[in-house]
Amino acid sequence: MTSQLAADHFLTGRIDYERTQSMPNSEEALKLDRMRDLLRRLGNPQEGMPIVHIAGTKGKGSTAAMIAAIFTAAGYRTGLFTSPHLDRVEERMAVDARPPPPEEYAGLVDLVRPEVEAMDRAAARSDPPEHGPTYFEIITATALKHFAIQKVEAAVLEVGLGGRLDSTNVCSSCLSIITSISIDHTRQLGETLESIAAEKAGIIKPGTTVISGVRAERPREVVRRAAAAAGCRLVELGVDFDFEYHPPRHLEKAPSPARFDFHLAPSHLAPGHLAPGEYTGGSVVDYSNIPLAMLGRHQAANAAVALAAVEELRLSGWTIPEAAIRRGLAEVVWPARVEVLSRRPAVVLDAAHNVASIEALVETLGESFSAARRVLVFAATQDKDVGGMLRVLLDRFDHVIFTRYANNPRGVPPEELRALAASVSPRPLAGEGPGVRAVTMQLAPTPADAWDAVGRLAQPDDLICVTGSFFLAAEMRRLIAARPLS
Repeated sequence: MTSQLAADHFLTGRIDYERTQSMPNSEEALKLDRMRDLLRRLGNPQEGMPIVHIAGTKGKGSTAAMIAAIFTAAGYRTGLFTSPHLDRVEERMAVDARPPPPEEYAGLVDLVRPEVEAMDRAAARSDPPEHGPTYFEIITATALKHFAIQKVEAAVLEVGLGGRLDSTNVCSSCLSIITSISIDHTRQLGETLESIAAEKAGIIKPGTTVISGVRAERPREVVRRAAAAAGCRLVELGVDFDFEYHPPRHLEKAPSPARFDFHLAPSHLAPGHLAPGEYTGGSVVDYSNIPLAMLGRHQAANAAVALAAVEELRLSGWTIPEAAIRRGLAEVVWPARVEVLSRRPAVVLDAAHNVASIEALVETLGESFSAARRVLVFAATQDKDVGGMLRVLLDRFDHVIFTRYANNPRGVPPEELRALAASVSPRPLAGEGPGVRAVTMQLAPTPADAWDAVGRLAQPDDLICVTGSFFLAAEMRRLIAARPLS
């Protein structure tokens, strides 16, 4: 059997758009026929399993994790496919929150590898020559094969990028979810909210129900038109369901769960809109004081989308009691999403990497943490709106440490981050003249250097926040675990 090291080596030798300096935006590069061929060679493992498919600019991974946790709590054997991973690639293909052990993962790669190599040979013979399956395509196929072998009763698939051309979009779903639309990946998805929404809405399958967490009017209209064109019923946040968030306070002192209320009164269930016998569960659903392990109003919005999806599945015959909903949301684990790693000083790790997610992060920090001083560790990726993120962050922190992660070549050098910060900062910089609450900045060549600087700087009543990139979160999480401040 292939060792885990050999399996990793095989995968890292593939085309990996998560780690290249530029990503494609063409149907030729991201064509789904290659993915369909790979799955066909593997026996179409995706067929026969109920699939919940989730796209969105932000929140799709969290929503996927919440739904999967509720399914597991309800007794369904559940596969969860997400990306990217923090430590090991196996994290992307968990069954009931457990990734396959190393030897099982290596065996899965053994199953997939011969078919990939056969496709490589066929692609090389084509005129003009093409490439075989990419890293993400292979991981997607491996996850689906794993879920089939494990006989999952439900699978929750998070889209990697976009939706229409994503490798996951070859699957038939019983439910399509679009969590949110904001500006990100503009080269691949377009520069307007409408164009991005159109790519995300590409996951909608004819005749299925669509759950939408999109609030902005222009992208919401795009989703509405796509759902109508596919003959789908649409259930919308702010129209058919909503929530009220109750944030915990002073989390730097003691743990406390967030809570929220959920209200569902679908417009499609209003009197006069139902065929006889179409619905027997009552048109209104209310849950109060639901504990939520994940912090932030944005996570309550994701949880509301998850609950709307669960309620839709309950209507179609799934057995998901309220106790499973409460247990799943109270216990769901999703690292690097406003994750509190220590309390004195408070250390918060978040994988936010676009303006919308940074805004959600700073709102959560303001609601749930008080601190004598706020220290930011920041790194970013070259194709992001780094200036936009810094405009939001620099007004909320007293000291900033810029660094660059080592696990991806797309990181922005710390010197460029500092220069950009100086040009966009809404606050005066320390040493640049008189001013109230001037922000100080320093450079750290590596995340390890950044954490050393935090260790020299931090006091018990401070708040340390690490954010800007998923890749930074992955590196810093290991460092913080190995060298805690308290």
